[in-house]
Amino acid sequence: MGKCLHVLVCIDDTDNLESRGTGLLALMLMELIAKQGWGKGYGVTRHQLLVHPDIPYTSHNSAMCFAAGLDPDRLAVLIARAADFLVAESAPGSDPGLCVAVPALLPDPAALIDFGRQAKKRVIVKSEAYQLARDLRVHLSEHGGTGQGVIGALAGAGLRLSGNDGRFRGQIDLKTDAPVLSVREICRLAGVDTIRGMDGTGLPPEEPVLLAGSKVKPVLQDGKPVLLVCPVATGTREAVRWRTCRKQELRGY
Repeated sequence: MGKCLHVLVCIDDTDNLESRGTGLLALMLMELIAKQGWGKGYGVTRHQLLVHPDIPYTSHNSAMCFAAGLDPDRLAVLIARAADFLVAESAPGSDPGLCVAVPALLPDPAALIDFGRQAKKRVIVKSEAYQLARDLRVHLSEHGGTGQGVIGALAGAGLRLSGNDGRFRGQIDLKTDAPVLSVREICRLAGVDTIRGMDGTGLPPEEPVLLAGSKVKPVLQDGKPVLLVCPVATGTREAVRWRTCRKQELRGY
């Protein structure tokens, strides 16, 4: 493969209450890219959208997005295969949507990011999504049911493009029984570069951190995976000021 094309692939509304989640389908689609030799995908992220009575959704109204380094000659075939994949793998009764965006080709990246942020705050209709996709020359398509998932697919791509929204699918097992580790040790075991407090506080490499469990979940900040930590309650461990966040504490991401 020659020059690598950076793309964002986002899907939404592929599931029902009994089926596999949209996150798993995004992971399967990402793995398909590697198996076909078209490039390499990385980092499936979940992006929370507005929960509102006027918006149909399965459980939490979230879109799933991943980035990929792609052979430019394979962009069209990826879009076609992804569409076929959603038709074949989406659950009965779902309304799947697909968005494939090439950030370097966007005439107005800020407009896509703003659409994603708006989808967290207000009800958006399909016509708005399709109009913006045409303006930005972004691929957007529906593959069953009402096709309502195109709204979330486009919004999720915008939120991923922002670099500061969402949490990564799955958890990273640190494979340790140690109650406390340094920031440096956690970064090494988790494969991340940065640990921050939920208020944005940066932690130095030797800062001790209490582990709330052996597994951690990164969030997307500044375009990269970041682990967030919470302040330790006063009096629990005098020398430790921070602990890793539990999954439920990251629901806002």
